[in-house]
Order: sequence, then C-alpha cells, then structure tokens
Amino acid sequence: EARAADQALARGTLLGQLHGVPMTIKDSIDTADIISTGGTVGRQHFVPTADATIVARLRRAGAIIMGKTNTPELTLSFETDNTVYGRTNNPYDLSRTSGGSSGGAAAIIAAGGSPLDIGSDTGGSIRVPSHCCGTVGIRPTSGRVPRTGHIVPFGLGPIDALTTLGPMARRVEDLLLCLPIISGPDWVDPAIVPMPLGDPQQVDLARLRVALFTDNGIVTPTAETVAAVKQTADALTDLVATVDDARPAAIVRTPDVFNQVWDMNARAWQQKLLLRAGTIDKIDPVVGERMFPALALADVSEELARFRSEMLQFMANYDILLCPVNAYPALPHGGEDEHMAAFTYTMSFNLTGWPVVVVRAGTSPEGLPIGVQIVARPWCEHVALAVAQQIELALGDWPRPNLSDHPKT
Repeated sequence: EARAADQALARGTLLGQLHGVPMTIKDSIDTADIISTGGTVGRQHFVPTADATIVARLRRAGAIIMGKTNTPELTLSFETDNTVYGRTNNPYDLSRTSGGSSGGAAAIIAAGGSPLDIGSDTGGSIRVPSHCCGTVGIRPTSGRVPRTGHIVPFGLGPIDALTTLGPMARRVEDLLLCLPIISGPDWVDPAIVPMPLGDPQQVDLARLRVALFTDNGIVTPTAETVAAVKQTADALTDLVATVDDARPAAIVRTPDVFNQVWDMNARAWQQKLLLRAGTIDKIDPVVGERMFPALALADVSEELARFRSEMLQFMANYDILLCPVNAYPALPHGGEDEHMAAFTYTMSFNLTGWPVVVVRAGTSPEGLPIGVQIVARPWCEHVALAVAQQIELALGDWPRPNLSDHPKT
C-alpha cells in the first residue's frame, strides 16, 4: 500500500486527504486480510474478508493500515489485557494501565508509533485511554459514525446508543481531519443519521456559554485533576461569553442508570459473541462476572429516557460542559475493579449520546497525564473541537513519555 501511494504521488495523483498516512486500527474492528481477534481466543486466527465501513473509508482516503492495536476481551474492560496478546502498559509508567478498552491505540500514539487510530467507546473506551496516555480523542454523537464491522454489533436495545467509534490522535487537528472521512450513513447500520458536520473554524467562541464541574457527586477526584479542569476553564474565560460552575443534577444517577442498561443487554450479546467466537468456556473471569440477569425493558428504557431528558434540559443553557475524564490518573495495573466509580465521569455521556473531546490538561505528581472532557450538545462536534483547539493552544505542549527510562524487558 505504501509503494502504491508513492507511485500515485509520483504520477501527480492524490488518493485522498490521508494519502500515505500510516495508522493503526483497534483490534475489535474488522480489517480485511488482517487478523482481528477482539481480544478473545476463539478469534485469534480470525481474518475478516471485508473491512469495517470505517476502515474502508479510511483506505479510500489514502490511509495505510500498519496493524492492529490491543483491546481487552470483547472491549469489556477499562484495563487493556487479554489472553491473546496480554497486557498493554502505559508509556509514561509501565506499572500503570493505558486505560481501556482502546488502550492499545492510546499507548502506541503516545509512544510515537502511530499518528492516528480508531477506537470504540461504550463507557469511556476512547476517552479514558486518551486521558491515561496524554493523547486526544473524540467520542462522536451516537449515530454519527457507522459501527458496521465492529465486534460489538448494533441493534442491542437501549445499550445500542451507548456505543460509537471515533478517532484518536496526538493533536486535535488530526481529529478534525479524520472525523469527516468516517462520518455519515453506510446504509447498513440503522442508527446512523445523515447529519452534516459543522465547521470548527466557523464557531464564534465569544458567544459560547460554558459550564464546568470538578466533582460529579459520586467520587471526588484528586486535587491535581480538579486543578486541571479549572485550568482549562481559566484558559477560556477571556474568549467565551460565560463560564459558570454548574453540574447537571441528574448526573449523580449515572451508575444506577448505566448499570440498569448494561445489565439488561449484557448477558445476551456477550454470550452470543462468545458462542460465535468459540470461546464461551474460556471467557475472562472479569468479563464473566459482568453477565447479569436481564431487567424489564420498559422500566430501563423509561429510566434512560428520563436521564437523557434531564441532562438535555441542563444543556439548554450551555454550549459546552467541562469536567474530569476520571477521578484519577492512570491506575496501577489491576486497579479498575476497586475504583469502578471513578469511571462514571465518562459513562454519563455514553448515556446521553453526546459528543465529547478529550485533551490533556495537566500532570499528576507521578508525572502521569491528566485529561479533561469537553462535552457539547448533540451533533455539535465542531463546537467541542473548536474549544479543544483553544485549550490545546493555551496550555501548550506536554512532555512526551521518555521511553529510554523504562527498563528493558
């Protein structure tokens, strides 16, 4: 592919906006003629015959797929570890998690091994790794990017709206470049809406109303995390119309609503995937523990709709909401289950389906990155991206991981 790109360029032919750009793809997304395991042993030799919609679009734009990046089994963990490829470490500290489930993507971008990757996000799987590894990522509005060819299928009832795919990169400008390429209906995924993307360059920052909160009322973040969020707000104060300390009242119900939605769907589709892969008897114990009996569809759907409505009513008064990505920087390996409440900061916006950009905003005492969530109204990715660019510009460059400091293994 690289040779063909060079030859096309020599002829004066431009293949697309990503002509010759090398990139990687999360291993839960199908890539033709490249093994796509989804982190489960039953698929360790599975080679798709066709690209996922998103991959096909990237190839048509000229991108060159270098390889796949690690994911936990079936993407179902905030720790990127599985029985096929093992554990992914954080480039800033090998004893720490890179996040999940797109932890392989964030780690390789942070380490300088890939400029661009595609992740998936059901509870924070693009945003948590971006936070842990100091990279950028966007969870687009649910219904923006086709999921055709992702290991987690569409059509899963209420949980269906929680999952989307999106780009991860080193700089916000690369998200701007990639998002239009992968967006829009493929006439296969029935949830995708033909909604035009706005232009971040046309956003009038001076008209924006910004809200921020540093504590979601569920778990209190570290002092450095609080300071990082406040620092982003300070960087915007002179650029936007208003910056208010305000938190949606409904957000404290995030764990209850998320768990109800998850419990209702999880058992059925996880078992279906495992049976299809041939690994129903080899499932990771952590994944197995999350298979719960189904709840009543009507009750869960009503609770989810109520949560979304109350959150929307809050955003009627704001264009942007700033908040932590997580209560903590990257945890030590194996720390996910003990601190699951810390991940509710991202889960809230899977429930709403809103677009969220993550950029780095600080550093922990241990030298670990700290990110901030830039949340926008539905279909307003361009507003979140415009604000993200301003924050990135204001806060400057952050230190990259010093890979030479790590012991050789």
